[in-house]
Amino acid sequence: MLKSVSAPALHPDGSRVVVAVTRPDFAADSYVGQLWEVPLEEGSPRRLTRGFRDTAPRFSPDGSMLAFLRAEAGGRPQLHVADARGGEPFALTDQKLGVSEFDWSPDSTQLVFGSRVPEEGRYGTVDGVAPGAEDPRRITGFKYRMNGAGYLTDKRAQLFVVDVPDLDHEPPVPPAGRAKKDAGETPFSAVPQARQLTKADADHTGAAFTADGARILFTASLHEGADEDLISDLYAVGVDGGEPERLTNTVGNPRLSVAAGTTSADGNWLYFLAQDVSATGIDFVARNTVLWGAPIGQPAAAEPLTDAEQIDLGEAGSGLVRYGSDGVLVQNRTRGAVELLAVGPRGGTQRLLGGPLVVTGADAAAGTVVVSYSDARTAGDVGVVADGALRPLTDFSEELRGAGVIEPQEVTYPSKDGYPVHGWLLVPEGEGPHPVLLNIHGGPFAQYGWGLFDEAQVYAGAGYAVLMCNPRGAAGYGQEHGRAIKEQMGTLDLDDVLGFLEGALAAQPQLDADRVGIMGGSYGGYLTAWTIAQDHRFTAAIVERGYLDPLSFVGSSDIGWFFAEEYTGSDPDAVAAQSPMAQVGKVRTPTFVIHSEEDWRCPLEQAQRYYTALKKQGVETELLVFPGENHELSRAGTPHHRKQRFEHILQWWASYLPTAANGAES
Repeated sequence: MLKSVSAPALHPDGSRVVVAVTRPDFAADSYVGQLWEVPLEEGSPRRLTRGFRDTAPRFSPDGSMLAFLRAEAGGRPQLHVADARGGEPFALTDQKLGVSEFDWSPDSTQLVFGSRVPEEGRYGTVDGVAPGAEDPRRITGFKYRMNGAGYLTDKRAQLFVVDVPDLDHEPPVPPAGRAKKDAGETPFSAVPQARQLTKADADHTGAAFTADGARILFTASLHEGADEDLISDLYAVGVDGGEPERLTNTVGNPRLSVAAGTTSADGNWLYFLAQDVSATGIDFVARNTVLWGAPIGQPAAAEPLTDAEQIDLGEAGSGLVRYGSDGVLVQNRTRGAVELLAVGPRGGTQRLLGGPLVVTGADAAAGTVVVSYSDARTAGDVGVVADGALRPLTDFSEELRGAGVIEPQEVTYPSKDGYPVHGWLLVPEGEGPHPVLLNIHGGPFAQYGWGLFDEAQVYAGAGYAVLMCNPRGAAGYGQEHGRAIKEQMGTLDLDDVLGFLEGALAAQPQLDADRVGIMGGSYGGYLTAWTIAQDHRFTAAIVERGYLDPLSFVGSSDIGWFFAEEYTGSDPDAVAAQSPMAQVGKVRTPTFVIHSEEDWRCPLEQAQRYYTALKKQGVETELLVFPGENHELSRAGTPHHRKQRFEHILQWWASYLPTAANGAES
């Protein structure tokens, strides 16, 4: 029922678009999905493939083929290609750890793809050596693991090029009988041989062919001292390999963390997305992502093309998309929306689509622009953009709406100092006043927005009025708004969420001011834990995957070596003044602590120590720990665990804030 849609792939002739539609499946306890073909004019969407999980469709530039990633149940995604007219897909890879990304060559004869390459002896490369029997890892740097990805230095992401076979040729078949004997020890492979382009001890990502097909762009941190900063560069390497050329962070440029790059369709311009991480190389706090551009062959002349203060391109669901002969499409997050912009080589920003929606991906061809998007009534659909308006092509959320969707009301209320705090209110059906749940998002440099949010729908459907806002520290309101809490967490952000709550309670009679709960995850867990140490009005609280102790976070978190000190500073007294753990003794609110065993972003010890402290001082508390899950449980955990999480959360609220739909006696 909850279907998400990939970035769209528009056929070069502009006649049809293909998207991957993915949904959680409880029978498989996994995410399944297929590719769907959507005509732009007459006709209805149709299922194009029937794999277990088919994702990331891309038409070849000549329009004759469609490439995509296919994962079997329990398997890794592998690169496949099929005739664009239909037909059986052909596997191009059998990478041990799967394929993460790919791009077509301009002449449609090759594909570049990214894949993690395991060290010999690890990750099943030697039969009989289980994970617990592998050799120890010798670690010498800061960057050695990542939430969800695991250890990094023993499986670097490398780039490969593979030739696309003629799909009309006979498919390869394994030899048998005499032919197998004659083949001897020569291993049979049904996939073409790929050539590895990169080999450095670093991750290579964002692979994209240049417009002339001669080189491949990618991002990596190959500079001296790369382990101690957040700088990354755009590089170019020849299709046949060779020494990569560093294109960014050269003389005259600030210190940048580059996310993606491409060339214009006419081959005259180089574009890339980057954050300025300052002279220290690690000041990432609330840095908006900016589009940079330079004439091809002159990367040192690159200039920012979008306003670093007010435009944030940090949610590039489809990366940089070529637009026209010399421009690109980008996605700007602003005030809870994500809008589609077109930018030319001299700046010239044009908003193609805005309003109360979240653009999640885009593509352009033959003078047509299509997007995938979410809004208050859909978890994911596809539409055509024309004259600043959206013409929907699909309705994948029809079944979801049939089950009931509560639309949010946009509201703004003042903080203690009068600062306007922007957010949303969802009011459940039925006569109030309703108990209230104040939800706080993670990040903190993230945003609640106009896209359909499953959590808010579940809570509103259970009879709760849901309040969500973007306090200072959040994204979408300019860098000054986002950086306002740097080295003063728990100050202005606390004032903002409480001011928003108080404004809503005063203005909305359908809200019950005497029955209010508070909850949040990650940074939201931080601010929830901080708030209940300062304010005792809340009936109960939920602290999920929280950033709860900046001191122990440093060294235990995958990003802790820089994150905590950039947000809270390094002075011990100042850190303690921003630490929920340092003030846990003030908490009296019943608190449910939820965490995942494999959370490497906010490690489990954060929850364990916080729960134990509450327990020791007699606060009503419980700890819920999910095995096999990481920091992304609420968004990408197994369907079974995500369902259980909601069940436990509603059970907690039924105990402290019962409603007619959730736990109250009839």
